[in-house]
Amino acid sequence: MSKEQKKQAQDSERIRNCIEGKFGQAKRRFSLSRVMAKLSHTSVTAIAITFLVMNLSTHLLRLFNAFLCLFFTNTSFLQPKIIDAYASLSFD
Repeated sequence: MSKEQKKQAQDSERIRNCIEGKFGQAKRRFSLSRVMAKLSHTSVTAIAITFLVMNLSTHLLRLFNAFLCLFFTNTSFLQPKIIDAYASLSFD
């Protein structure tokens, strides 16, 4: 095998590993292994819906994380307590 063919084989294997990893995640977390449709186009539809749900859950998680980041940067939970503690001190 030439050097170019080896590099192409490695690149193909890397891409294949990523795809297989996503299928493994779909089987473990999203019950893709339980798809038992009788017709081939029904199976393809079930698999497509599973991957749609995977993408939606990823986007929902990102949106939730962004919301939490915005909420915690704009809200200070300790600020009222610090102000009350400072006000209760007497500087006599």
